[in-house]
Amino acid sequence: MSGAPTASVASIDAPGEREAILRIEHVRKEFARRSLSDRVRGRAGVRTLALDDVSLSVFAGDAIAIVGESGSGKTTLAQSIVRLVDPDAGKIVFAGRDIVKAGRRDLPAIRRRIQLVYQDPYSSLNSALSIGEAIIEPALVHGLIDKQHARRRTVELMDQVGLSATIIGHRPRALSGGQRQRVAIARALAAEPEILIADEAVSALDVSVQAQVIRLFARLRQELGLTLIFVSHQLATVAQLCERVAIMYRGQLVELGPTREVFAQPRHGYTAALINAHPGGRRLRARAKPQEDTAPPPPPPMEQPGCPFQHRCAFVAEICTHTTPPTTKINTDHHASCHVLPQRDDLATNAGIHAHETPAPQPVC
Repeated sequence: MSGAPTASVASIDAPGEREAILRIEHVRKEFARRSLSDRVRGRAGVRTLALDDVSLSVFAGDAIAIVGESGSGKTTLAQSIVRLVDPDAGKIVFAGRDIVKAGRRDLPAIRRRIQLVYQDPYSSLNSALSIGEAIIEPALVHGLIDKQHARRRTVELMDQVGLSATIIGHRPRALSGGQRQRVAIARALAAEPEILIADEAVSALDVSVQAQVIRLFARLRQELGLTLIFVSHQLATVAQLCERVAIMYRGQLVELGPTREVFAQPRHGYTAALINAHPGGRRLRARAKPQEDTAPPPPPPMEQPGCPFQHRCAFVAEICTHTTPPTTKINTDHHASCHVLPQRDDLATNAGIHAHETPAPQPVC
């Protein structure tokens, strides 16, 4: 968007005495895509703003979900934290150091402490290595253990994630999807991280296997004191696992707050639309626009004024078409970037997954 940047919805930290282990401050990332025709004709190509002034604090011991549809920027944000993507602007502060400015020599130490678990574990595992070799490799690379004790530590890690030591010599191709995901988690734990980022880590699994892996994440977080950043589009999974939720739309954080409160009383039109698609959001359907009006339109120009969600919002007002929504403080730790819903208690109340339909977030182990 053009003009002065607006404050991100999540730039206001949640209250309490917990330490902010990770601070994301006004991060911006733009991707430029040029086709062969663009290059031949000297055209600039298509620019996509993947992250637009994103700010977010993650607290020690937190379990926070980053939720949004495909293209919302949630994976770009996750990869920016470990510098698999280089932000164009902003800060990502961890352990007193700005990761965005960290040099190549500093990145391995940072990445050891912040581990990323991918959606597709098969592509992230080296098919030439056995399961045991793949799991223990990070510990050996970072000098956390010597080869003499490597096998014993490997067996410990496998037991920790519910894998039998009998498959220690197998290759990834011989395992099921759920087993491979457990291998990927064990490999991440071998680095002894403080933060674990799970990027759609259960979405490709069968429902029964998803439940097992969710229970595993919850148990590991309790036992190891991990801080969990859970990237997902599955609201039911988020409700089970995470106490806080950050909603992203087209590169912006549009709502942040306690999971149960956000799901019960969404204060942004996009959050309400996500909940409307959930079986528990029945009451919103009567107030939403017809289905043909809610289909994603082509990406607007980056300089388009107003709210980026205006073309899909069931509650759009005239102000939404020309003025960027400010950050509104709903209460102490719930914030939203919306002109309408924070002032419309009747709509927000009837939009949510109500308490009797969706349980409060709680450990599922």
